Amino acid sequence: MAKPGFIAGQGEGNMPNAQRALPSETPLDMPRQSVHAPRGKSRGRMKPFRLVGTWLARLLLLAGTVAITAFGVREMYEVMSTGSITPLQWAFLVLFSLNFAWVSFAACQAALGFLLIMKRDIFGRRHIHENPPGINTAVLVPVYNEDPVRVGAAIDAMAEGLAEKAPGKFCFFILSDSNRPEAWLREEHVFYQLIARADENCPIYYRHRHQNTERKAGNISDWVKRWGGAYEAMLVLDADSIMSADTMIEMARRMEADEGLGLLQSLPSIVMGESLYARLQQFANRGYGLIFGNGLSAWHGNGSNFWGHNAIIRTRAFASAAHLPILKGNAPFGGHVISHDFIEAALLRRAGWSVRFDTDLNETYEEAPPSVSDVITRDRRWCQGNLQHIKFLFARGLAFTTRMHIFSGIMAYMSALFWFLLLTVGLMLAVQASFTRPEYFARPSLFPTWPVFDSVRAVQLFILSMGIVLAPKILAWASAMINLRRCFRYGGPILLTLSVLTEVLLSALYAPIMMMAQTRIVWEVITGGDSGWQPQRRGDGSIGFITALKAHRWHTVVGFAASGVAFYLHKDLFLWLLPVTGGLMLSAPLSWLSGRADVGLALRWLGILRTPEEKRRPPILDGVIKRLDTPTVREVASPLAALAAEDEFRDWHRAQLADVKSNGEFDAHLVLARAKLERAKTVSELERWLSDKEAMALLNSTNLVDAVPGWVKAHA
Repeated sequence: MAKPGFIAGQGEGNMPNAQRALPSETPLDMPRQSVHAPRGKSRGRMKPFRLVGTWLARLLLLAGTVAITAFGVREMYEVMSTGSITPLQWAFLVLFSLNFAWVSFAACQAALGFLLIMKRDIFGRRHIHENPPGINTAVLVPVYNEDPVRVGAAIDAMAEGLAEKAPGKFCFFILSDSNRPEAWLREEHVFYQLIARADENCPIYYRHRHQNTERKAGNISDWVKRWGGAYEAMLVLDADSIMSADTMIEMARRMEADEGLGLLQSLPSIVMGESLYARLQQFANRGYGLIFGNGLSAWHGNGSNFWGHNAIIRTRAFASAAHLPILKGNAPFGGHVISHDFIEAALLRRAGWSVRFDTDLNETYEEAPPSVSDVITRDRRWCQGNLQHIKFLFARGLAFTTRMHIFSGIMAYMSALFWFLLLTVGLMLAVQASFTRPEYFARPSLFPTWPVFDSVRAVQLFILSMGIVLAPKILAWASAMINLRRCFRYGGPILLTLSVLTEVLLSALYAPIMMMAQTRIVWEVITGGDSGWQPQRRGDGSIGFITALKAHRWHTVVGFAASGVAFYLHKDLFLWLLPVTGGLMLSAPLSWLSGRADVGLALRWLGILRTPEEKRRPPILDGVIKRLDTPTVREVASPLAALAAEDEFRDWHRAQLADVKSNGEFDAHLVLARAKLERAKTVSELERWLSDKEAMALLNSTNLVDAVPGWVKAHA
């Protein structure tokens, strides 16, 4: 295995910091895969006890889901079938069956997770080794127009721990796809300082792509093809990911110990949420996520999934099996695969590699979108990617668990559409019953057909449905209440119960908003809309109230219209629909409140929605927060001015352009950038004159970058 080294002489002149920009390239072949391919021979073997447990979990999950669904569908049929069932009622029954099966599956999965957590509480956790692994691991941090100070603080804290506990076994690669000039230059200035002060026992490297082809998947595959040969494993993070050194070392050890393991996914917890909605997601993830995560792990076995981050991957396995195919046709269903993670896991599994999900790995974290509007923006991209997976659902060679993952991803968004259609058809049935004169003798008969509605059975079915929907939350609450140590990490029995009730109430209000938003997103994708690639907001999620009104005007209109129709038809129907219509009518103020940090912090002060990491902050989070409170890197107001004034930084930036080659074609943006550089009198004037494309052309041109210092002196 080649040992990573520094590039000697990349760029020009005597530039020690530029030489530290990247290690020597160790190329790795990465052939592009096809949608259909034969199944490879399994490379890993599960222990008999674990194999039996996996199949038992699958059997229990299947039996429980089928039994509950069959009972619920039969009850709904009995509610409606006292007389003959109309086509509209059949449509309602089908939609009810789909929705009921989906929530039943989730409830049974949560029940499995609850049993596993109780087992772990009784018999203890898996032993965590402390010795460093024998393999070299590259920690990859893809960034796309992110806040470099926040990213740099996390990398600095993680690298410090790895340098101390596993010297020489880990390094960091910051893989930038930033395409906004100010964001690119700003991140370079921050990461340049971070790299210069990094410990050589865990070096930090930085690479910026000139063209961000294939988005994040292309970003990772570019690294694999250029540097993957030097590292047995790559630990993929997101820009908002944080992991302790102990967790990363343990993941590398598990990868080393199992030669058939291709990918190991951890269960990240959401942290550092301040806004109302971020704290809501944070509590739900921390409180209920462990239940769902253990349930997923129980039936996944060696055929688990990949969520795109906080996971370690065997580099050569990924290179040989997981280069994504390019789908036929145009976006949104054709072209490059958007939601790459599910499919990369599918391709690894098809090639015979194990894909495992270990839920006993602690101190693995991520952040949540700060508001409803940010979640909707993210869902637009995720929905298109998941629906694009329809082309893989019946692909040759895929494992059954893989097809289940793909189907679950599709249903995650289609279920919103089915729920919306169910409510619409139900309201239509109510309108039909109120305005249509019943035909008691529609067919020749001596006896009339009386319309009968079994209201008692309907109420019982509604209670059952609500019980199934709330079952995961009730089980999560029960698992914490049983384990007093866990309970007090949430603030104790009273605060835990208040937090669960608060989360249930707020989630019920926000759920109809997300239903409407996701229904619209599904419709846009089906009708050919492409999501593009928008950067995710990580911190402040606040929006103006007028902006919220404009963004949710149709949600509000639909809520008031449906509520008015229901009230006109029957008061009981109005009350029955109020949990849905109420959230829609209040969608604008709810969205406005969702991004407010003052509301979220007030709840934290009261102890509501508290998580264990807030009760007792882990050292790795403490290190990140301290670096954010007292930055260890210097920021500049004008990155372009820093490029002009700081010789070493300019040389370092220039070294990153060594692999950017001109194709000889006329570049209008470059010509305009050169002309504006010659005519501008000050840096601020130049910044105002340059468009984003012209600024990118300037920053990518070694000639213009070299001309900047002389231009500054000429106008001093």
